[in-house]
Parts: sequence; C-alpha cells; structure tokens
Amino acid sequence: MKERTPDGPMRADGPMKADGPMKAMSPGVVDFLFRQLVNGDPPEDVQWQREGTMLVEEPPGAELARRLSETDLDALTPAELFDYVRAAQRLGAWVDKLREAAVGRYCAGRF
Repeated sequence: MKERTPDGPMRADGPMKADGPMKAMSPGVVDFLFRQLVNGDPPEDVQWQREGTMLVEEPPGAELARRLSETDLDALTPAELFDYVRAAQRLGAWVDKLREAAVGRYCAGRF
C-alpha cells in the first residue's frame, strides 16, 4: 500500500508549517497565488478589472452592499481583502450619513 504524502510544501524534516502572513491565508488563496506565480501573472485577480467595476471603485449603495455580502472572504488575496475592508468602510460611512440625516429630520419634526 502506498503511503499518503502530506499536502503542501515539504521540508527535509517533514511538512512545512505556515508562519507569518502565510498562516493567515486560506489554502484557496495560497493555491491561487501559486498558480499566478507559475503562470507569471500578477498576484491580484485581474479578471475583476476586465469584467466591470472594481470593488474599490463601486460607489456606496445597494450594489456595493450586495457585492460585499456575496464575496467569499476566504478566496481573497491580501490586497483584495484590504480593498474589501476599505469598501466596507465607505459603505458604513455612507450609511452613517443616511442615519444622521434621518435623525435630523425626525428631531426637527420634518416628517
């Protein structure tokens, strides 16, 4: 019977342990980055750029909220995760302005 070999990179003394930034990356992200490296492509998913509006360029609103809610965080590269966080912050600031305007109208009795 053939012995199963461990998945992932190996060292002479056994399987390599993920440390530092690699520890925080999901296996899917590591696989994606490896394939990009082998193909000589950039570490970002440039397919999004070809298909339409980038997440960082999406204006705050319902479409941005939908895209954020449907995003698989485990599939994002570190750069994409950073862009995701920035987009979520933009959406949160927009929602705060909407709430403040509504509270102002309510307090002023304009409803």
